[in-house]
Amino acid sequence: MQQVNLGIIGGGTVGGGVFQAVQRNGALMASRLGVCLRVAGMAVRDVHKKRAVRIPPALLTTNWLGVVRDPQVHLVVELMGGTTTARTVALTALRLGKPVVTANKALLSAHGEELFAAAQQYGANLYYEASVAGGIPIIKVLREGLIGNRITRIYGILNGTCNYILTRMKFEGADFAEVLADAQRLGYAEAEPSLDVDGHDALHKIGILASLAHGFWVNPKQIHVEGIGSITSLDIKFAGQLGYTIKQLSIVKPLERAANRGPAMDGSRVQVTVYPTLVPNDHVLASVNHVFNAVLVRGDIVGDTLYYGRGAGQDATASAVLSDLADAALDLKCGTKSRIPPFVPHERAGAVVPIGEVVSRYYLRLDVVDRPGTLARIAAILGRARIGISSVIQPEGHEGDSVPLILMIHDANHAAMGRALARINRLAVVKSPAVMIRVENFE
Repeated sequence: MQQVNLGIIGGGTVGGGVFQAVQRNGALMASRLGVCLRVAGMAVRDVHKKRAVRIPPALLTTNWLGVVRDPQVHLVVELMGGTTTARTVALTALRLGKPVVTANKALLSAHGEELFAAAQQYGANLYYEASVAGGIPIIKVLREGLIGNRITRIYGILNGTCNYILTRMKFEGADFAEVLADAQRLGYAEAEPSLDVDGHDALHKIGILASLAHGFWVNPKQIHVEGIGSITSLDIKFAGQLGYTIKQLSIVKPLERAANRGPAMDGSRVQVTVYPTLVPNDHVLASVNHVFNAVLVRGDIVGDTLYYGRGAGQDATASAVLSDLADAALDLKCGTKSRIPPFVPHERAGAVVPIGEVVSRYYLRLDVVDRPGTLARIAAILGRARIGISSVIQPEGHEGDSVPLILMIHDANHAAMGRALARINRLAVVKSPAVMIRVENFE
């Protein structure tokens, strides 16, 4: 049986999980593939560090370059994280003609175009199933399963930390800071949680999916992102009364004029955003709770498809890496180093729609003085901006100098809403800046 030797770069949670998974299910994979996977070396920062997974000391080294250049290593697995040394590792391997498997979404988000170009130039391949949504095989879905479809919508719950926090806030009525502290204690959130709760982890992931779906590499700097730190238990309560659940939603949505164009769709403009969103309670994504991820993909032929599972963690990520190892091993076995190119830029003239042009419905919560004429003054500002109000709630029983006022707003673009809110926030009857959350109808 043909043997493929792996050089793993990174021995942390994911690296250890992949090593353990290869030992556990390597024989099963060999029986299915006709190829035996063997770990030939693992580069780590500290060979003496105590690890949750026992790795034979003879495999460990601090010299990643030696592992990558080793002629006995056929396939390089980059699991170290970060975007500096990891970039050098991947480029070095590709220049040697060695395929690379990575779980590094930040690396792909920042340097994807460069890495894909190197893979093509040097006749290697780059595999990255584990970079988005952990154990959910969403990269394969877009690259293979739905290759005959024009993708008209992607909606993703792509960060387990955010989803865990919002789930507990909904079911327990707890505040953001309290649940975040619990998430850190339980290991669902990092000690420095900003990458997750500010939306940047999801930004990396949705940028990759948008690029695959629409054929032009999305610059992460063009993706509008908002975190969940401003969401309060009060907003979750009012959303529930209105029939919604708040989720951190990653959205890819081409303008309608682009969705109906010819096969090349040159020049299409696509919304790529990450922000808290009111999701109708009867929609399937409203039921995705705790640390689970889900991605809804709509194709023009297949319709709506849903992919659900654990989006992070040692085992979920290791499962996705094993899938890439299987593909890479089969490619090496058959001598087809680029059976499926890592990325095909088939729509080079595509562009991300600026957030100011993105149209949505909105939930507004205002803290206002409870006196006659307050609503009329607010409605007048929205009316002059040609923004319609679909419903109003002013709950009873609130004590103090101000009361909450909830407005549900018809479709309006972000720029118009921003200008209107700036005027509303300057009103003397408005006691604090308005809270604005978008509402998705999934049409």
